[in-house]
Amino acid sequence: MAGALRKTMLYLGLADDRGGQEYAEEYHDEYVEDYQDFEPEVETVSETHAQVTPISRGVQPVAPAPELRRITTVHPRSYNDARQIGEAFRAGTPVIINLSDMDDSDAKRLVDFSAGLIFGLRGSIERVTNKVFLLSPENVEIAGEDRGENARAGIFNQS
Repeated sequence: MAGALRKTMLYLGLADDRGGQEYAEEYHDEYVEDYQDFEPEVETVSETHAQVTPISRGVQPVAPAPELRRITTVHPRSYNDARQIGEAFRAGTPVIINLSDMDDSDAKRLVDFSAGLIFGLRGSIERVTNKVFLLSPENVEIAGEDRGENARAGIFNQS
C-alpha cells in the first residue's frame, strides 16, 4: 500500500524522485566525519557548599497571649453580619453569637461560616444554648463542663 501511495505522490509531484535511502546515507557520512575529530573537554569542578534553606519551619516561639479584656456579642439578623463576626474573631476576641433573631436556614449558614472560621484560625466553637454559640480563639481556654470526646476533638454537630 505504501508503494502505491508513493507512486501516486510522485505522479502528482508531491514527493521527490530521490530515494530516501540515498539521502540518509549522505547525511550519515557527513555526520560521522564532523564528529571524528571531536574531543570532549573535561572541566574539574571544585566542591563548594551552598547555603540551604530548610523546607520545614522550626518551632517558632509563641508570643504571650494578650490579656483577655473584651468579649464581642453579636445578634445577627442576616448572613451579611458574618463579616462583623469574622473581623472580631480574627482580631483575637472571643465572640458570642446569638442566632435567635434569624431564620433556621440563615442560622445554619452562619454556623457553617463560624465553623470554617474557627478551623482556619485554630479556635474552638461551643454551643451555649440552642441558638447561642461561643467562638473562642486559640489562645483562650474555656472552663466548664466537659461534653465528651467530641468536645476534645473539635468536632461540632449542628443537630
